[in-house]
Amino acid sequence: MRIRLLLAAPFAASLLLAASYGTSSNSAPASAAPAAKPRKLVIGVVAKSNSNAVFQVARIGAEDAAKALSKQLGMDISIDWRTPNDENAQMQADNIEALTTLNVDGIAVSCSDANKVTDAINKAVKNGIPVVTFDSDAPKSARFAIYGTDDEKCGQQVMSELAKIMGGKGVVAILAGNPNAPNLQKRVKAVQDEAKKYPGITVLPTVNHKETAADAAAAVEQTMQAHPEITGWAMVGGWPLFTDNALKWQPGSVKVVAVDALPAQLAYVRDGHVQELLAQQCYEWGNTSVHLLVDKVLNKKTPPSFFVASPLIPVTKDNVEEYSKNWDKWLPKK
Repeated sequence: MRIRLLLAAPFAASLLLAASYGTSSNSAPASAAPAAKPRKLVIGVVAKSNSNAVFQVARIGAEDAAKALSKQLGMDISIDWRTPNDENAQMQADNIEALTTLNVDGIAVSCSDANKVTDAINKAVKNGIPVVTFDSDAPKSARFAIYGTDDEKCGQQVMSELAKIMGGKGVVAILAGNPNAPNLQKRVKAVQDEAKKYPGITVLPTVNHKETAADAAAAVEQTMQAHPEITGWAMVGGWPLFTDNALKWQPGSVKVVAVDALPAQLAYVRDGHVQELLAQQCYEWGNTSVHLLVDKVLNKKTPPSFFVASPLIPVTKDNVEEYSKNWDKWLPKK
């Protein structure tokens, strides 16, 4: 089966940008001086953590966008990557303030804790620096747009797919990462709400953990030891699947639906430990965010919809090999 990615076309921003700098003999008198355009732009990007592979992919997407737009527009557009090694919302806020002090041209941020970064975002905007959030929002901030997954639909889809795979009955645990992340909170609530539609399914208390592969894998193992009755995992992020041998049960004996589909995670679909992955378009988190910011800076344009949705792509044994080919394009060769 051939996969067709539902990439958000960086919002057709590249076309808008190209059109903005096209020439027309009817657009202005010959004597009119052309409007000056900046020759250099710096876009700051503050993701959640360098230790989470999805944000490394977002970085590649951002850098690819900067390279493509630099060539297209005849400018020097660069990325100033200011991401903590591990999740640290206060460090994110400090990094946003540092970028504001440097007077970068725009900032993209994925918020670990909206409450801790909102003031820094608002300060940047007050200083004339547009901000877009991706993946995880700061809803009370002055950012002009958010690009990412519809988290309520994501949680609903995780649970509905898992319920179907489990035949509508069993005991489900929810793996939920950082309890303060707004996007994950929405996904968990949606999982819980969707589960109520299945009277044969019992949902255990949510399992939170530090967002590293090792911590997530340990949380899964500890939960399984405490609750051997678990027959399904609803993973609103695929953190443990970034490490080998994270799921300590016979393939298929416990059903799993998880978010994200990076190369390391695909191995769990191939060996039968995971029945379905829902791939977020993490490359586009960075790529589309940069397009949105450059279009905002150069053309004063905002997206027609405040929330720019990025659909999830189901990955199962039926299409895992086809989907895996995308990573040859997205990740640099080693």
